[in-house]
Amino acid sequence: MTRVSNKDVDAGDSTHREVGEGLLEEDMGPSSAMAHLYRGEIHRMKFWRERLDRTTNWAVLVISAILTWAFSRPDIPHYILLIGTATLAVFLFIEARRYRGYDIWRSRVRTLQANVFAYGLDPAAGVADPDWRKSLSADYRQPTIKISTEEAIAHRLRRVYLPLFTVLLTAWLIRITVFSSGSWTDSAAIGMLPGVVVIGTVGLLYAAAIVVAVRPRTWHAKGELRSEDLRQ
Repeated sequence: MTRVSNKDVDAGDSTHREVGEGLLEEDMGPSSAMAHLYRGEIHRMKFWRERLDRTTNWAVLVISAILTWAFSRPDIPHYILLIGTATLAVFLFIEARRYRGYDIWRSRVRTLQANVFAYGLDPAAGVADPDWRKSLSADYRQPTIKISTEEAIAHRLRRVYLPLFTVLLTAWLIRITVFSSGSWTDSAAIGMLPGVVVIGTVGLLYAAAIVVAVRPRTWHAKGELRSEDLRQ
């Protein structure tokens, strides 16, 4: 049988115009192209989820080591904990970047679940998005990031990093108060930098993290368990 080269195919020809038309028909079986597509997207989402978990695990491991070292001897400087906070911020930005990539695959999975499998299980409920085929096709033609960097940072702060920042900064406050013989403002000084400036800077950065995490916004990431009903 003679095989037709792609360059010889006329996209406007009626013979080839409807290529892929039957991919998403109602009688598709478990071995159909849609099932393979869904499994592929699940695999991609799982791979990026594991990348997120690895970043979180490294962050927890590094912070645990810094906390242990900071309280191991009285001569360890307090700013080691601030260095740990800066390191944690680096992990946060790395994880936020990975989260934006993870959301690409998760949004596709949620689109298929909501409009194909949910409809197949209960057609009476209708389709969640009547234009899901068009939007999914456009995303396959040109994948795009769905959420902003700020939203990704807010997600990771709420889920993981804000509690870690709180633990580190609480340990730092204990280090400059309980474990210091002088006043806590003097103990917070770093070299020629006054303690008041250090405390003010740390407080402003922590307040900024809280604002980013909890401020009202329209969430664009799909699949997040933010609803109180889902948490019950």
